[in-house]
Amino acid sequence: MAAVVAGLALVVTGFAAASNVASASAAPRAVVMLASPAWAPWTPYSVGQRVSYNGAEYECIQAHTSQPDWTPSAVPALWRLVTGGNPTPTPTPTAGVPGTPGNARVTGSTDTSISLAWNASSGTVTGYRVFEGATQRAQISGLSTTISGLGTCSTHTYTIRAYNSIGQSPASTEVIGSTTGCPQSGGKLPGAPYLYEGWGSPPSPTAVMSATGIKAFTMAFMLSGGGCTPAWDGNRPLTGGADASAISAIKGAGGNVQISFGGWQGNKLGPNCSSSSAYAGAVQQVINAYHPAAVDFDIENVDEFESEAVQDRILGALKIVKANNASTKVVVTFGTSTTGPTFWGTRLINQSKALNVPIDNYTIMPFDFGGGANMYQNTVNASEGLKNALKSAWGWTDAQAYAHMGISGMNGLSDQQETTTTAIWTQIRDYAKSHGLGRLAFWSVNRDRGCAGGGVQSACSGIAQSDWAFTAITAGF
Repeated sequence: MAAVVAGLALVVTGFAAASNVASASAAPRAVVMLASPAWAPWTPYSVGQRVSYNGAEYECIQAHTSQPDWTPSAVPALWRLVTGGNPTPTPTPTAGVPGTPGNARVTGSTDTSISLAWNASSGTVTGYRVFEGATQRAQISGLSTTISGLGTCSTHTYTIRAYNSIGQSPASTEVIGSTTGCPQSGGKLPGAPYLYEGWGSPPSPTAVMSATGIKAFTMAFMLSGGGCTPAWDGNRPLTGGADASAISAIKGAGGNVQISFGGWQGNKLGPNCSSSSAYAGAVQQVINAYHPAAVDFDIENVDEFESEAVQDRILGALKIVKANNASTKVVVTFGTSTTGPTFWGTRLINQSKALNVPIDNYTIMPFDFGGGANMYQNTVNASEGLKNALKSAWGWTDAQAYAHMGISGMNGLSDQQETTTTAIWTQIRDYAKSHGLGRLAFWSVNRDRGCAGGGVQSACSGIAQSDWAFTAITAGF
């Protein structure tokens, strides 16, 4: 469950090795002197600031607070290579063809159409062609067009090329548009801490309900039982096992569940399912079996969170799931920095808007994030950063953004030795309530037992507390 954010793996070419073959014409190589300070984790960097790393110099292109795996060579969205590497040459277009159309954009949409526009190309231009993949969708002489006959709540990716008698230009940057008519998102869910049947002396959910007043749990984790087949923890049956018995008991006591897919580790469905439709089919099996109030997609680690392909696969699946299950809430849960979503979190949010995925709730996990001694204020800061990211992507008001937000904390000690006490968790709950957030959870009910000085454990919190204290606080959400 720990939301440690790892960077992209990117090979950076270093200084050229000296040739073993002497060359009389070889120019002497200058020695690059790196005067910038060395890059360091857990350090705030501003745009334009330079650092040295592995013999190369980088310039920050997006303000952020660094994390251990966000090395400059690993995250090109945050750093630009200045010296010490070899730039990729820009291909030369065919002489006489028009220049590439600029600023391709969506200008409007309806339930069945998407309108596009772009800036004029340089050179001699006969007209423009609009492509979806390799298929031409339109050919026009002007700088705008409308693609009609599309499905409701469908997403399409287009490129534009200018053409003349000699040939056609390189493709414009991709522009992604979606038709309207999607189900509405949002709405508050009851407090639902995570309950895991895989370890940590799983407690009786009905006993916890009786002791605390909690009415909902987030059941973890649905993984791959092989290929695109869902199974609890990857090895317990979808139905008929301990997880099914716990859910039956919760519902029998008047409660309900959210079911969480993914998590930090394990063999997950995202990388194993071959397509969005296949992933959606796996999720549908789970919904049909349990009819949960929500499905929670805990998107973490390099195999899901830090993979553009898998992020997009999951988002495409969620759009299908929501279209087929309008009354089931769809939640995405992911890691954060102390100031808000990381590069990958921001990418997930922006891509959900680009694909027009009606996600009901974006939940951040404000722990294992360099929170230090002030977990309340850093949680608030991270949440406000999430609000701003949602407003920027979706054009929402403050109230609309808060209603689509959630917090999933870690009770007691985190893996980074951050401490969330019951008093701090009460403050976090009250912040969530007063700002109209839509979801509150924590990891986990299994750990909601006292063991002062016990360290990070699966069956207790590592701090002094009464049993089920965090769950009782969460019930007040």
